Amino acid sequence: MEDKYILSLDIGTSTIRSVIYNSKTDIIGNAFEQVVLHYPKPGFVEVDPDELWQSIVNVVKKSLEDASLSAAQITAMGISTQRSTFITWSRKTGRTFHRFCTWKDIRADKLVTEWNYSYTWKAIKLGAYVLHMVTRNKRFRAGSVMKFTNNQTLLRLCWALQNIPALKNAVQNNDAMFGTLETWLLYKLTGNKVHMSDVSSASATGLFDPFTMQWAGWAMPLFNIPKSILPEVVDNAGEHFTSTVPEIWGHAIPIRSCIADQTASMWGSCCFDTGDVKLTMGTGTFFNINTGRSPHASVSGLYPVVGWRLGDEIVFSAEGGNNDTATIITWAQNIGLFESPADTAEIAMSVPDTDGIYFIPAFSGLGAPYNDCTAAAGFIGIKPSTVKAHLVRAILEAIAFRTVQLYACVRAETNYVFNDIRLDGGVSNNDFIAQLISDLTGLRVERPAQVEMSSLGCAHLVGLQLGIFKSKEKLKSMRKIGTVFTPRPHIKKAYEYTFRRWEEAVNRMCGWYKETQPSTAISDTNDSLTQQDTIKMAAPGEKGDYVK
Repeated sequence: MEDKYILSLDIGTSTIRSVIYNSKTDIIGNAFEQVVLHYPKPGFVEVDPDELWQSIVNVVKKSLEDASLSAAQITAMGISTQRSTFITWSRKTGRTFHRFCTWKDIRADKLVTEWNYSYTWKAIKLGAYVLHMVTRNKRFRAGSVMKFTNNQTLLRLCWALQNIPALKNAVQNNDAMFGTLETWLLYKLTGNKVHMSDVSSASATGLFDPFTMQWAGWAMPLFNIPKSILPEVVDNAGEHFTSTVPEIWGHAIPIRSCIADQTASMWGSCCFDTGDVKLTMGTGTFFNINTGRSPHASVSGLYPVVGWRLGDEIVFSAEGGNNDTATIITWAQNIGLFESPADTAEIAMSVPDTDGIYFIPAFSGLGAPYNDCTAAAGFIGIKPSTVKAHLVRAILEAIAFRTVQLYACVRAETNYVFNDIRLDGGVSNNDFIAQLISDLTGLRVERPAQVEMSSLGCAHLVGLQLGIFKSKEKLKSMRKIGTVFTPRPHIKKAYEYTFRRWEEAVNRMCGWYKETQPSTAISDTNDSLTQQDTIKMAAPGEKGDYVK
């Protein structure tokens, strides 16, 4: 029987990857390029759409060459993208009104703060609390504690609608289209034929209500967002994505899946059952638990997202995250704490402890259970005896500690029985972090042979859609585990004091930017920064760019 070939296009925060798999999910072609981030003003983090498009075209060509295949030999492709990065463009001409505003952008920080503390939002949350007390509806419980954050799309889109004149005019003339990255990419790949968002990506924007499975009707009038600019929300697999136009790669390639990167990695890790947990440690840390057919109403800040929808099958995920993981590793390398990320585990183990040093990993604020975008990063406890190895160990411990906190939130809010955590992402290659997570959670931690789970998850979804893989059980049987870390109870006991002191250190850094950040983060009065030409930087290593 002739082999089938699946192409997975995975666009993360740091890298664009094109991976070609055969029917056994062996990688036969692989290529990647760095995503170029632009920082035109303090707080702005952008991607140029023309640069991104050219990189996407190139990386797919390179993967085809690496596999010695032509586009005509690809059975179908799937797409996985970073979430909450958005753009707007003209319905008539297809020209964009601005660059991609990425999920790490904080230009709307002042709006986020104003809305979170506004009387209007407080009244809405109070109303939701009352409704929850009367109806016991989980949707209102979630609404009663909801906070806006910078990594949601909602208020960054609101900022764009208020501050970009060309977009404002286009909205008035019904000439504007909005989309997160996958929406724009599908539009481009199909020759401007479709305007759709896959449901997993839509659910991470803050504009989509997972409890009603529709664009949030309450948000449209409240934030003056016209519904006409929003894409159609579709299932994660099917023929509705159509095909690429032949001109791009020489032959049309059927597109059969599109899914958000974090839920794609759940597919790659075969987290198909309720209670399954995966932990992605790439640019940021994302802790996802399969919550089955019901969205989770969290009070600690876990975010309810749609994992996937395939016809009648709807699976939800509760997600906790920390925005800075590989970004911290890269920063530490840039300031000279070590030469290569591959050395960090050995460096950390070269000292018995941190000598009382604690690191707060909050370059982009802190997620659950703090939910504080004004928290600051930094070291606490530096003394004359401090050496580089203490600082490196403190950084690695902090990454593990944040995961332990996310796990504690899940334990407090659910009744699931947990046995293991399935790792992916480049930072998961660090043995020190992986083992410490196992020790402190008391769970078996599994690291796959290949840590690029979002690419593999795309292939799983495409293959299942086309019948190449007969069932999810078949996919489970094909899963390749590389290294298993088992908990050491004596280590957990030894870390009790250290972890408690670290939490005290974090509390001291919470709210650090509360008075100054909203007014200074995107100030146009800082001539030394805002009048420069755009700064271009390749993003720090994500997922497989970090090696053991």
